[in-house]
Amino acid sequence: GKEVVVANAIIAILTIGGQQLFSFFTFSCPCHVGQNLIYGLAFLGVPALILLIVGYALNNQTWRLVMGKRSHFGRVTSSNWLLKCKLVCFVLCSITGRALVAPVTWLAVTLINGSYYICAVSEYVPVYYYGAAPNVSASERSRILATFPCSQLVPPELTRARDEVILLLRYQSQVAGWLLIAVVVITVFLSYCLASCFSPLSFLHFRYWSSYVHNEQELFDEATDQHSRLYAMQNVRKFFGFFPGSENVKEIRIPSLKEWQAISGLAFLKRVDEEHYDYSLLHDWALKERASGKYLRIDEDP
Repeated sequence: GKEVVVANAIIAILTIGGQQLFSFFTFSCPCHVGQNLIYGLAFLGVPALILLIVGYALNNQTWRLVMGKRSHFGRVTSSNWLLKCKLVCFVLCSITGRALVAPVTWLAVTLINGSYYICAVSEYVPVYYYGAAPNVSASERSRILATFPCSQLVPPELTRARDEVILLLRYQSQVAGWLLIAVVVITVFLSYCLASCFSPLSFLHFRYWSSYVHNEQELFDEATDQHSRLYAMQNVRKFFGFFPGSENVKEIRIPSLKEWQAISGLAFLKRVDEEHYDYSLLHDWALKERASGKYLRIDEDP
């Protein structure tokens, strides 16, 4: 839907801005044999990997798939096993597509920029095509080529060869970047076409279904917030003797030291029976204890 397109566009723009800032403040090619490749590939690949993991982690569908696996597959029979696998594959593809927006944007922008690629592969260019340092050993040639990303380290007689090598590498990097963008755009377009062709819904029916799912999720979130607030309010009232925000409070409850200790500290989600859980220490106290104890009457006038 439109929300997905807008979200992906925002992610791409933020990634581009982050890449430019990241390059400006941190990237400095070592210009040394054996280190250039590792340094350049690290700046190309590691941020992309981190962005991919973050993309998976921030997608609610990921956690719905992971946390719902037991209930999802608990009643799978041979007749619907294939359908379940298709559903899981579809969800995984959807999650992966969203997660790839930021890392692909990072790779495309860095390749078009060219600096990382130039640093990584400069020492592997066949420099003899440019007539530079023809009478030196292979190791010495690699050492000279490794200094090409750092113009201040290049001898004056190799300046022209260095400029030609940098132009070649920048050309290769930018072509690779635009090819990556083209492949991604074509893949996304074909994926949408295939999904539309095999969809059991018509165009308007699909739009209605998308709108329904969106509205259902919004209403469910609102109901969840209100339900949990009302439920928590009952437990808080049992502990303190009044509702938060209540007017004309006649009396308040004075919790004992033992009760304060019972609701303090760290708590894990605890199973009460086959169908219910304790959500917190206060919740556990409210389920087990009676609301007895000391009450203090409140005067009407302050």
